[in-house]
Amino acid sequence: MNALPLLVCTLLLGAEPTTINLWGEKIPGPVSSDPKNVPTLTIQLAEKDKASGTAVVICPGGGYSGRATNHEGKQIAEWLNERGVHAFILKYRTVGESQIPAPLQPGPMLDVQRAIRTVRARAKDYGVDPSRIGVWGFSAGGHLASTAATHFDAGQPAANDSIDKMSCRPDFAILAYPVITMGAKTHGGSKTNLIGKQPDEELVEFYSNEKQVTAKTPPTFLFHTVQDKAVPIENSRMFQAACEKAGVPVELVEYEEGQHGVGLGLNTNLPLAGWSVKLDEWLRKRGLLER
Repeated sequence: MNALPLLVCTLLLGAEPTTINLWGEKIPGPVSSDPKNVPTLTIQLAEKDKASGTAVVICPGGGYSGRATNHEGKQIAEWLNERGVHAFILKYRTVGESQIPAPLQPGPMLDVQRAIRTVRARAKDYGVDPSRIGVWGFSAGGHLASTAATHFDAGQPAANDSIDKMSCRPDFAILAYPVITMGAKTHGGSKTNLIGKQPDEELVEFYSNEKQVTAKTPPTFLFHTVQDKAVPIENSRMFQAACEKAGVPVELVEYEEGQHGVGLGLNTNLPLAGWSVKLDEWLRKRGLLER
């Protein structure tokens, strides 16, 4: 008996989150020395009576050395579920957790692209509108999300794998205090882990996502604080400027105070605690929280 229909049925009934392997037997790019440590996708669907059909692939941050799976993963999925949005938490390849030596590339990019393709390929099973699949990343996960928003394809129609046939372009992007550039204003650890200590200039250019924005980049919402010492706010400002130049709808919410890695910021008395309210408004304005 095929277990997939039973799995999907269980998910739609509001069961506990379910985790699936992202790839089949062959994982492209660098792989872990531990065969059990593979990229995964944790599926946390909204309650059926609340579900809008919108879905988001979540990329927690961690400098490409690990992942902040609680306040930039689980809590984000819960926030989305409360608003009727299906959540898919991505475990992408990292240097520390996945036991892969730097440089990681192109592993993380392939993982986020595969995650978006997977959600789109199984959209009917998950109750997802295939034209309303977004990506949300924090810090280095924000770099990964911005990579998904600037490096994508329409799928491979002749592929044997039905997932590979799907487009990996997200329909919208949310970037929270993201690493964007691999240039002077980057986060050093993220850069080293992703592309190495002495990367080729072509790689620096390729992963400097402010330079990869085109008119096809999806609508984007950014959040950053001026006080962020780990990832300078210039990262978000550069991406905003690139989107505006390309005619891509973009909104950047800035706050003066607040250190790096605040997540939703709900446990702080700082003004930035309201950034998720502005995100909620942005999603509603774009019709992403409606059925």
